Amino acid sequence: MTSIQNVNPRVRAIRVSAQTVLQSRAEQITQEIIQGAQKPFEDVIDVSSGDSHRAGMKPVSFIRQVLAVCLHPELLEDHSLPLDVRLRAQRLLQACDGESVGSYTASSGLLHVRQNITEFITQRDAGVPANSNNIFIAAGTQRALMVVVKLLSRGEGQSQTGVLTPLPCPHTLPALLDEAGVTAVPYQLAEEQGWAVDVKELRQALRASRGRCEPRAIYISNPGNPTGHVQDRKSIQEVIQVAATERLLLLVDEVYQDSVYGPNTQFVSYKKILFEMDQEFRDTVELVSFHSLSCVSVGECGLRAGYMETINMDPDVMHFVDTMLCTDISTPVTGQLALDLMLNPPKRGDPSYDTYIQETLFTWTTLSHNAQRAAEVLNALPGMSCQPAMGGVYLYPRLDLPAMVRRQAGMQEVEADVLYCQKLLEEEGLLVGAGQQGGAAGSHHLRLSVLVPPDMLEKVLSRLCSFHLRFMNGHRSLTGKDQKENPDGVVISGEGKTFSSSVHRMEDV
Repeated sequence: MTSIQNVNPRVRAIRVSAQTVLQSRAEQITQEIIQGAQKPFEDVIDVSSGDSHRAGMKPVSFIRQVLAVCLHPELLEDHSLPLDVRLRAQRLLQACDGESVGSYTASSGLLHVRQNITEFITQRDAGVPANSNNIFIAAGTQRALMVVVKLLSRGEGQSQTGVLTPLPCPHTLPALLDEAGVTAVPYQLAEEQGWAVDVKELRQALRASRGRCEPRAIYISNPGNPTGHVQDRKSIQEVIQVAATERLLLLVDEVYQDSVYGPNTQFVSYKKILFEMDQEFRDTVELVSFHSLSCVSVGECGLRAGYMETINMDPDVMHFVDTMLCTDISTPVTGQLALDLMLNPPKRGDPSYDTYIQETLFTWTTLSHNAQRAAEVLNALPGMSCQPAMGGVYLYPRLDLPAMVRRQAGMQEVEADVLYCQKLLEEEGLLVGAGQQGGAAGSHHLRLSVLVPPDMLEKVLSRLCSFHLRFMNGHRSLTGKDQKENPDGVVISGEGKTFSSSVHRMEDV
């Protein structure tokens, strides 16, 4: 049997995150409930990740129908299915070797799908050209990002590769960088400006990294994960200019590009802005952008497929990208086909068009409403504040925890927000994200997905409010303003703000 001494030291060094521990405990509690244990709640609700289908959001019918036909081609003769579903499935099967989803594909993905990805990108960016030779399909953006980061990884100590990483960042990113053997170079996002990217912080991080590592890339998520910030043109231009000056590769996660709902806000890709800049930038700045099935409108996280587009990358390096993807043999074919369907949905006049529009509009409206609704609730709680999100699926509220809680957490050798989340899980059966440094020094935050059905959001907010007020009451003497009234209605009054959590259903939006 393999002992821990025989495990690769780099693997042993990967941090076991607080979120992993919380997730394991949530699974244990679920099993305890199944086995008949009495809890003050009937189930565990997990809003720590953006897995919308697990939260109860419904899949897009068109995608599932086409995939069903591809998996069972006899359904091509089933006339109860819309004609455009059967025609699309037929074309996709013809693109597969042996006309079967059970066959391998090229390591970079099916050419048919990559060509459709280039058409999507060209249309999205108002005519900026794309080339299928620069498109690589991988088993999700995590896998694609890992391939690129491993290619950057080299050296040790002062010569070790560094990647500029935002604080806060996606909760899976630190472990990915650990596994790739690179150093995270943190740069702080501006919380009071809605978690905006501050190029002064980028430059400060670069200065601080000198003598510690060799920075070679900047990682950006836009819309921000988990902050919900959406960069404007000026901000993107400034980041590109820093990358050009410092000769850094831009790694841009644009997975939530379809989820922008902030007023007077729109998504613009890094590639589009780059190609609008002077030739010295568009011909030299190296950029890799990522997109995947985990986007809001589709939410097919479990199908494990995403793509990356490379810009201005050396052809020899691209050859190594393709070679490293070969270690997976090929991305699951069903995921590749779902990418095609995500980026090339039914068009006006197609039999599936109306249903597709209704389903995706409902998802977007739910997300927009939930983000506003949850932010109002969180900002009404004493000791909690939340920047409004402009896009993405998360809110990232700040906790102002009493000194007593921080001392108790220190004695237990955990962060104060982790202690908070442990108790929230045990007492209310609610799992939220924690244990991720993200704000100013000494601050604490939570991460919660709001891409959930409206009735589930009400349960989440009710449990969170109930716990938070009880928790804060137990650790400090609240004034008459900071108290909970009427548990059934969850009426909260704090810091001069009043909120009632009576259910607002989607038909009222």
